[in-house]
Amino acid sequence: MSDTRTALIVGGGIGGLVTALKLHRVGVSVRIFESVETIKALGVGINLLPHAVKVLTELGLDDELKKEGLPTAELMYVNKFGQKIWQEDRGLNAGYNWPQYSIHRGRLQMLLLNAVKQRLGEDAVHTGHHLTSFQMFGDKVTAHFDNKKTGEHAGTYSADTMIAADGIHSAVRKFYYPNEGEPKFSGRILWRGITESNPFLTGKSMIMAGYQDQKFVAYPVCPKAEEKGRSLVNWIAELTVGDELLSRTDWNRKIDKEKFAPHFAGWDFGWLNVPKLIEETDAVYEFPMVDRDPVPRWTFGRVTLLGDAAHPMYPIGSNGASQAILDADALATSIAEQPNTEAALRAYEQERLDPTSNIVRTNRQNGPEVVMQIVEERAPQGFNQLEDVITYEELAGIANKYKKLAGFDRETLNSK
Repeated sequence: MSDTRTALIVGGGIGGLVTALKLHRVGVSVRIFESVETIKALGVGINLLPHAVKVLTELGLDDELKKEGLPTAELMYVNKFGQKIWQEDRGLNAGYNWPQYSIHRGRLQMLLLNAVKQRLGEDAVHTGHHLTSFQMFGDKVTAHFDNKKTGEHAGTYSADTMIAADGIHSAVRKFYYPNEGEPKFSGRILWRGITESNPFLTGKSMIMAGYQDQKFVAYPVCPKAEEKGRSLVNWIAELTVGDELLSRTDWNRKIDKEKFAPHFAGWDFGWLNVPKLIEETDAVYEFPMVDRDPVPRWTFGRVTLLGDAAHPMYPIGSNGASQAILDADALATSIAEQPNTEAALRAYEQERLDPTSNIVRTNRQNGPEVVMQIVEERAPQGFNQLEDVITYEELAGIANKYKKLAGFDRETLNSK
């Protein structure tokens, strides 16, 4: 067992909470520090790929996931006319040993938070603690926290190691990379909402329509709605708007749907009515599609980065939350196996830095969704026969290459 017996985790999101559960399991005493006063079930839908579900299943969370998440049956890419480009089974339907889940991000976070409090104790989670500074002295890291709302000092804590899971605007990353600046804007904006509607396709389908400059994604996220014969559909409308990113204080706010809805007015595919879905949504929020350049190091002595603090990526390939969960798994394994704290953190970085950097770069080229762009460029007016536009071999090659890159190639994962 490693000498790393105590850890401070900065950030109570999905990555931070799974890290706490994994470290607790290998005998580390963990405390989590979250800036907000109250952790709430915020956000919209996300996908958990089978390799991430494997990690959560090993933590004994499979029953909770079944209650909160909907197992994704299939993924389908279509063009802007709703013509099918690529379709593949997903999760258990595709022969994986674990499901792929579509789930509300906030419900997943609450599920993980409850597990942390049950297993580590209520006092393991410190809310209203915003990291202001930290130092390494010998074999300890000491971190100082303020209450962001009041400005008062919230406490000082020490541990053998500190894990920064504090997101794309990570204070710890900024300390080590002070000249990095704001996240890199893709020129694309996402508008997101959740709407109860009639089921489409199998009722457990995930679809992506359009191409790089205009895209629509939809998938159901609620098993309780499915039991009633309905679908709670998470959807994302995406448009290219230009290179200039406005102040990020304007993001994640409720907006007027007229800002983007007219662009999708003709997107009624018969099996999915995009304009109707947008129209029937009460609250729509907008986000910039941003990431950061990969960095050469995450680990600095007894401090390391994890999740979006380490490798923020475009939401392409259903991969962001899943990669944070894989980080947590790799970190706990390294700490359990390595006799030295700093060596354990370096081993974790060595395992995860290059693969995630490759995903960041590949997602900038649209990841597996590049097939939609290829078809748009080759057949902007649609097609009679898909085979005249792109071959099955080309489509399958792109899909399989991304699965291997992102670590969820079926044969490899099932054999672990």
